[in-house]
Amino acid sequence: MRQRVILCPLVENDGAYLLCRMPEDRGVFPGQWALSGGGLEPGESIEAGLRREIREELGSRLEITEVIPWSFRDDIRTKTYSDGTSEEIYMIYLIFDCRAANRDVVLNEEFDDHAWVRPGAFGAYDLNPATRITLAQKGLI
Repeated sequence: MRQRVILCPLVENDGAYLLCRMPEDRGVFPGQWALSGGGLEPGESIEAGLRREIREELGSRLEITEVIPWSFRDDIRTKTYSDGTSEEIYMIYLIFDCRAANRDVVLNEEFDDHAWVRPGAFGAYDLNPATRITLAQKGLI
């Protein structure tokens, strides 16, 4: 089984948190709302990898002004790829509090929608299990 270190930004702006929806046909949690983030590349520092993932998935116009390591956990998940193949992956999640100076998000193909959600409003979203755990640990749901 392959192992991946996953960098997860919990992006906040003016009291609202960024959620992104996975496409229905791929990803670890197809069709569900999630935090952005992705794998640390070989030779990459943790913060450089986190900022790269934010740029790749959320666009270069989203300005992250603060990054604070917050929590970690691990899990085994099945990831489905766009070609229909899938694999089990042992994932180590490193979760960061990230403050954004704006809400200027431009999604790449890994997500098909996004929302800025205030605490108390997360119940309106079909959150994936990993995101639900993170938001509960943070006291947001």
